[in-house]
Amino acid sequence: MELQQVYTSYTRAQGRKYMMIGFIVILLLAASVAGIIMGSADIGLQEILDVLGSRATAIEHQIIVNIRLPRILSAIVTGAALAVSGAAMQSILKNPLGSPFTLGISNAAAFGAAFAVILLGAGSTQSGNANPVMLDNPYTVTVSAFLWSLVSTGIIFLLARYKGATPEVMILTGIILGSLFSAGMTGLQYFGDDIEISTVVFWTFGDIGRASWRDFKILLLVVVAAMIIFIRNRWNYNALDAGDEVARSLGVHVERTRLIGMVTASLATAIAVSFFGIIAFVGLVVPHIVRRIIGGDERFLIPASALFGGMFLLVSDTVARTLLAPVVLPVGILTSFLGAPLFLYLLIKGIGKGYW
Repeated sequence: MELQQVYTSYTRAQGRKYMMIGFIVILLLAASVAGIIMGSADIGLQEILDVLGSRATAIEHQIIVNIRLPRILSAIVTGAALAVSGAAMQSILKNPLGSPFTLGISNAAAFGAAFAVILLGAGSTQSGNANPVMLDNPYTVTVSAFLWSLVSTGIIFLLARYKGATPEVMILTGIILGSLFSAGMTGLQYFGDDIEISTVVFWTFGDIGRASWRDFKILLLVVVAAMIIFIRNRWNYNALDAGDEVARSLGVHVERTRLIGMVTASLATAIAVSFFGIIAFVGLVVPHIVRRIIGGDERFLIPASALFGGMFLLVSDTVARTLLAPVVLPVGILTSFLGAPLFLYLLIKGIGKGYW
């Protein structure tokens, strides 16, 4: 009888988690429709249906299909990439403050993008265009951002692997590396011309406004591959939560799992930063919110973080471009305003629980 009660309780708990994931999907769909409708141009449900039925005017087709839709989809995929990377890092490092931003990976990727723009000539501007900053070669920028993000990842991994660094030391190292790469990006700007500087400054804002179908296709390809890797390792991350020795006893190759996870998170972060700049705190805020809602089981945490992260960044971007309309705020500003108080809360809470 007791086993039956345990099984029934477990089944109900699993069912509630599936229901919460389904609810997040519904919220994501609703936020997507709202993102298409809200804006300076008057777009309603009828116009959306006209586009689906190929009855829309050229202007309506341009606004919905070529401007708002790639922006919405890019926000969803970018938010999912950052959120899942943060969730994986927190599990891999067993640190509640792990994220691409706090570990300096975002700043390292932004430095790599600035390096490609100024020293490799991968950026330019278009006067009189709605998106004045563009990339001549997004592949060069992405590869450069990824390689430099690996520098930050490698330093932190080496500290953990060979020096036995504690969680607080890894976080402090990430903060130091973030400051170092920010200083390096400022130094690069000193040697750039006006066009290159304006392109680099874009990354310090973090903006989805220049999303295009070309960027989205590259972003989607990399993020889907990263998601597959994270999902395939969900059981390994659950084992790591119980400790390295327990994970090894269960057959998990701890060092390889950590290395693959950190490199994958670096790649997902680099691709997002190379196109849209530094979008802070999504990788830190979302996993903690999802853990409170759905628990720490990685089988549910990873997909739920991806969905909630996409919804979180999409809603933030929609608010950013409509809050002070016709002025469009970069979404990175809004996520920083939302994330900084929670980051402070986590620090204070961590002191009481021995994290620091």
